[in-house]
Amino acid sequence: MKRFALIYLTLPSNSGHTSPVFARPGGFGSLVVVGFLWLLAMACIPSAGAQSGPVRHKTGFAGPPMTEPLEKFDMPPAYIYRLESSPRMISQFGPFTSYQVNVDQNGNNIVGDAANEPSITVDPTDHSRMTIGWRQFNSVMSNFRQGGWAYTTDGGATWRFPGVLENNVFRSDPVLGADTMGNFYYLSLLQSFCDDIWGSGNGGQTWMRLPPEGGGGGGDKEWFTIDRTGGMGHGFIYQAWSTAAGCGFSGQFSRSTDGGVTWMTPVNIPNSPVWGTLDVDTNGNLFIGGGDFGSQFWCVRSSNAQNGNVTPSFDQVTSVDLGGSVLFGAPINPGGLAGQIFLAVDRSGTATNNNIYMLATVQQFTASNGSDVMFTRSTDGGLTFSPPLRITDDPVNQNKWHWFGTLAVAPNGRIDAVWLDTRNAANNTDSQLFYSWSTDGGVTWAPNVPVSNPFNPFEGYPMQNKIGDYITIVSDDTGGDVAYSATFNFNPGTGQHEEDVYYVRVCPDPPCGGPTPTPTPTPTVTPTATPTATPRPTPTPRREPTPRSRPTPRPRPVR
Repeated sequence: MKRFALIYLTLPSNSGHTSPVFARPGGFGSLVVVGFLWLLAMACIPSAGAQSGPVRHKTGFAGPPMTEPLEKFDMPPAYIYRLESSPRMISQFGPFTSYQVNVDQNGNNIVGDAANEPSITVDPTDHSRMTIGWRQFNSVMSNFRQGGWAYTTDGGATWRFPGVLENNVFRSDPVLGADTMGNFYYLSLLQSFCDDIWGSGNGGQTWMRLPPEGGGGGGDKEWFTIDRTGGMGHGFIYQAWSTAAGCGFSGQFSRSTDGGVTWMTPVNIPNSPVWGTLDVDTNGNLFIGGGDFGSQFWCVRSSNAQNGNVTPSFDQVTSVDLGGSVLFGAPINPGGLAGQIFLAVDRSGTATNNNIYMLATVQQFTASNGSDVMFTRSTDGGLTFSPPLRITDDPVNQNKWHWFGTLAVAPNGRIDAVWLDTRNAANNTDSQLFYSWSTDGGVTWAPNVPVSNPFNPFEGYPMQNKIGDYITIVSDDTGGDVAYSATFNFNPGTGQHEEDVYYVRVCPDPPCGGPTPTPTPTPTVTPTATPTATPRPTPTPRREPTPRSRPTPRPRPVR
């Protein structure tokens, strides 16, 4: 018997509710209301500056250049008359277990939605507490996305998805992180190409927006990192974004010295690196990795960003060879990237301390199809980098895609890398999550290990032909916690599998000490009631920040 859902298209609302953040020692519950209201008044102060020069656009494919796939609003949200659910998916592959994350309040799969582009953060004081954020599409009938998230308190065995950050507010490009005290942060891009950062003091169960809406500045493909070194910049949050679409003012980099409540006027980064990430070494030096939309890559250092009394400047720019070009519009992910550019710093205190690592999914210069995961390292503070090394160890085959590569460095110096891989697929597109690691600073890598079942990445598109632009991993001394998107759930109503977000624990010596899996029963679609948003109380801000000027984000026209 076929099931039908009545869907209406409705205009988005700019109104939404925020979630209260429970008090936690040193957390967001200690903010002061007066300071928060004062910051709202400060939101009207403008700024001025000049944008840096033009960048080149490349794709790695023959034909006209493509511009960046901007995260912009172009469809209203789809209102679902009736939600349906089925048992959540737990996908076992050998000793590795993938747990579905985007589940309803009863822990069931939500039939007809889509979720992709996940970012994970882990409480450094309690590994059982994690949060994953993603782009939430309430219906595949519209590409309108929101800020989804779920949290776990049992190490990933069960997840709770309380709702989006703000109902019917367009949000994209989620990036999550944690400070040393276990406070979580969620950076989210709005349709204006401005962003704001949210804080949680209770392991991601509830969230509070820290600056005014859009008050983080930012732009498309934004990323952030937190200084966790204990030095003069400890707790500072650094943010960089793409030059393709900004928040209406100049610059590409910003810093918050008060936990994300206020942000400095943005400044330019030499060579305008895009699609990259940031990290901090044990001396407090900030490193930004990125590229030029093509085959040029850089590692840029700021040694004074840790000094809150000065405007950050960049004192070292190093060209990096990653052996090919990053890809947008590749056949494996037609509407998005084949992967971003990841930079990570070793803070282990061992022989590899302060090594800088960069990894990217590229199409090698000698290839005309396919992609590989390439790696390079610096042992001299970013002055020089090694020749590019191919982490993927299958025979070179231009028909195969190794994509969405990402990496993390464990506190003991082990490097973990994960990516999606088509090597085992006869059709060259069905993908599996693969894993490898290095214990000698990236000189050698362990044999590649598949850690998930294969899936079809072309099914479940939410009116947008991609499954996001990235996946993420956070590493500890024994393994890594991975958030990735896959299409394991089958929707009998559409005859396709659905895009969902999954958590899996990887490690060099499985089993990895994660939660005990429970087999997923045969899915039976059942209707559930349509959820109704409940107003939440206004949260109490953390502390009165030092006043500083910040620009008012200007709305951008919808394109």
